[in-house]
Amino acid sequence: MLYNREAAVRYAREWAYRRNPQFFDFSEIGGDCTNFASQCIYAGAGIMNYTPVFGWFYINANNRTPSWTGVNELYRFLVNNTGAGPQGSVVPLSQIQDGDVVQLQFVRSDKYDHTPVVVDRGMGTPDTVLVAAHSRDSDCRPISTYNYTSIRPIHIYNVGE
Repeated sequence: MLYNREAAVRYAREWAYRRNPQFFDFSEIGGDCTNFASQCIYAGAGIMNYTPVFGWFYINANNRTPSWTGVNELYRFLVNNTGAGPQGSVVPLSQIQDGDVVQLQFVRSDKYDHTPVVVDRGMGTPDTVLVAAHSRDSDCRPISTYNYTSIRPIHIYNVGE
């Protein structure tokens, strides 16, 4: 099944500075960036993966997988998923597309810290790729304006059924 990039971007632009009441706002308990990114991806994919623990789903704040709200857990789900839901791979920034996500590492470690959603790929450079995000709410923000130490662009290439 094809990933609907336009729907993902439309959702990101609509909710960048607001919170969808259908989803809990995790801003005060660790950040809302990956929750927001998952909502955007879901808007484009339309399918969740209800596999306990290792899937990717949200029913409510207490009934969800770690991959729905965790930066590194979302990465592991996307690049390893062979079942229902979105499937992704790490690509060079130059190959990113609208509706994909870019994960940023702010402090050198083995973990990444932030998951903004690509709303305009521009020329595929840090100055031209524009993102929307929660936690540090933004829309059409150039990747180059973040003070990051590493970047992990994730291209969503398929939606398994």
